[in-house]
Amino acid sequence: MFLRREAVPFAFVAEADAFRSNVTPPPRVRPSRSQLAGRALVGLTVVGGLVGSLLFGLPALETDRTPAHSQKSEASRNR
Repeated sequence: MFLRREAVPFAFVAEADAFRSNVTPPPRVRPSRSQLAGRALVGLTVVGGLVGSLLFGLPALETDRTPAHSQKSEASRNR
């Protein structure tokens, strides 16, 4: 079912600027030194965690063609 939209008169669109609010928002509060230091510490912790996970994770992702040790049991060695 088609819903018929009514055309908006251009005068209404032109008058929309006149109804803007004249209330100004409060000024932004600047963060204190302790807040800045806390944010920097959190950022460094996150970056350090990512770097640490890369350092510990990359060796596990490497594919060696020759394994350093074989996983044979002692029972299979004596045969």
